[in-house]
Amino acid sequence: MTSIGGAASSGMVDWNLAVATATRLVRPGPEVTRDEARAVVAELRRHAKASEEHVRGFTRLGTEETHDTPVLVVDRPGWVRANVAGFREILKPLLDKMQERRGSSPGGAVLGAVGGKVTGVELGMLLSFLASRVLGQYETFAPPTRDLPAGENGGGRLLLVAPNIVHVERELDVQPHDFRLWVCLHEETHRTQFTAVPWLRDHLESEIQAFLAETDVDPMTVLERIREAAQSLAGGRPEGEEDNGGRSLVEIVQTPGQREILGRLTAVMSLLEGHADFVMDGVGPAVVPSVAEIREKFQQRRAKGASRLDLALRKLLGLDAKLRQYRDGERFVRAVVDEVGMDGFNRVWTSPNTLPTKAEIAKPADWVARVHRKPEG
Repeated sequence: MTSIGGAASSGMVDWNLAVATATRLVRPGPEVTRDEARAVVAELRRHAKASEEHVRGFTRLGTEETHDTPVLVVDRPGWVRANVAGFREILKPLLDKMQERRGSSPGGAVLGAVGGKVTGVELGMLLSFLASRVLGQYETFAPPTRDLPAGENGGGRLLLVAPNIVHVERELDVQPHDFRLWVCLHEETHRTQFTAVPWLRDHLESEIQAFLAETDVDPMTVLERIREAAQSLAGGRPEGEEDNGGRSLVEIVQTPGQREILGRLTAVMSLLEGHADFVMDGVGPAVVPSVAEIREKFQQRRAKGASRLDLALRKLLGLDAKLRQYRDGERFVRAVVDEVGMDGFNRVWTSPNTLPTKAEIAKPADWVARVHRKPEG
């Protein structure tokens, strides 16, 4: 197994152990022959390439030269390795801060005994849960590794998780060719957003680092939340405690300053996810004949979750908030495009100042009034 960077087993999280645990626990994908697997991978690569032109034409964003980030078709363990590398990169400031506090914290001795290995196992359990659910992902902050290249100059990479795509297309009983292209359109939109809007990645990173810098939380509290989520996966949580008081892992690390930052991040993520859904549906009818059937079945699946346990974990991990982001963001994009057209909507990408606020996501007319306000003359 490839090490996730140097000294991966030291500090708050044993990252290599997280990868090993997730890889061991993740459920096997759907049964396919070797020839079928090769065909799926080849088709996803073709669809990803075709999606570039479809998305550029519909959104009027980017050029052929802006796409310098690789498209990687991966299996579930590949998704785990990629995400652990990304998590380690973006969470380093927070984990370094927690490491410094560990010795002086009231729970420092206990945390020291638990150590990074137990944390790595528990994080691995969560990743094994998520690894069978993600269809695709644009990794914005992906550092390149030997097995997982990333774009030049800090660019990310686009992941397509082949076994999950096959699993869902079979579960929904939809046309595989159409479903695979439909998924690629959504993920390609995310790649276009970040490659066509150069300041977007740096803006998001600065917001995330400001959020992490504001964190002032007992390391034991974070560890306990990870443990609770892991116990949910193992069926070890008492009956009636699955909702964790309604608090997600994100919500427990909020100071007043963080609440402001999180509001801005929520607005941006709603915009990005909603825009991808809008583009996927806008392009769909021309190139995906069964798009209406796919959309209806997929939304039903997205809304209901797989089980009571799945719903509990979605709440704990904040995934229920992500579902709202798709819905609210898509409504915002649709309303703005209806009002001022695609070029008018694209003014959203001008600078951080033209991004919608959380309140404007809910009231698109307010964003239109602010950004398209005619100068008094």
